[in-house]
Amino acid sequence: MKTWIRYSFVALVVLAADFPVTTTRSASTHNNFVLVPIPSSAARRHQAPPHIRNANGTSGNWAGYAVEASSASRLGGTVSEAKGTWTVPSVSPSDSANTFSAIWVGIDGYSDNTVEQTGTEQDLTPDGPVYYAWFEMYPKVGYRILNFPVEPGDTISAEVRYVGNNRFTLSIVNETRNVSFSTTQRHKAKRESAEWIVEAPYSGGTLPLADFGTVTLTSCSATLNGHTGAINDASWRYDAITMAEPNGAVKASPSALSRDGANFSVSWLHE
Repeated sequence: MKTWIRYSFVALVVLAADFPVTTTRSASTHNNFVLVPIPSSAARRHQAPPHIRNANGTSGNWAGYAVEASSASRLGGTVSEAKGTWTVPSVSPSDSANTFSAIWVGIDGYSDNTVEQTGTEQDLTPDGPVYYAWFEMYPKVGYRILNFPVEPGDTISAEVRYVGNNRFTLSIVNETRNVSFSTTQRHKAKRESAEWIVEAPYSGGTLPLADFGTVTLTSCSATLNGHTGAINDASWRYDAITMAEPNGAVKASPSALSRDGANFSVSWLHE
């Protein structure tokens, strides 16, 4: 049995008057994290609803699963945590020269207009593939986490947790390389849903989805009303989300859940 030992310290960076960022550095790997705003022109985020719903019941930009509290319990906000793990996939060429994909865990966005999320990006450009970690408190700007290693085959764990007083702690760990990052952000949110998503990013329109093959998300859990369970827990509703064109052509599709409700895969079909 291998025992991982993490040595870390905490530093405070203020990016704006109301935007404190707490970062954690692993001294054993000497990662000095730098947060770089991701402009909409660089293929992230939305100037549209975070979850683009098609009339045929599919999503224009999401594939994966979401859980949602009942209408009665949503009144005060109930979701306090979402967690999941995945292996970073390789991206392959498809029809477009530039293609994009994001894998993330988050709270909100399924039925409201905020999202608290963190994950990895897997893009393909004419110069080759690009992989990185990021977080976002949508509709605020997202941030790329420089010096956080992300490579195909790495195991990534992510968590978004509500800690009270409109504050969320977002954590992402590269389990393969023993590197972790955490930030606590203020954000006014309804906390109505939790998600485990592969996304086609948006920049003036939904961007071509990178061919990521198949990615499997494991150890997926959420906490609603103080109860922690897997995606298919009987305490809440869950929804499988298929990414498709408005005409119904499927772009990415989730598998059925594992028997314990904690694992599933998403497979790429086309851009």
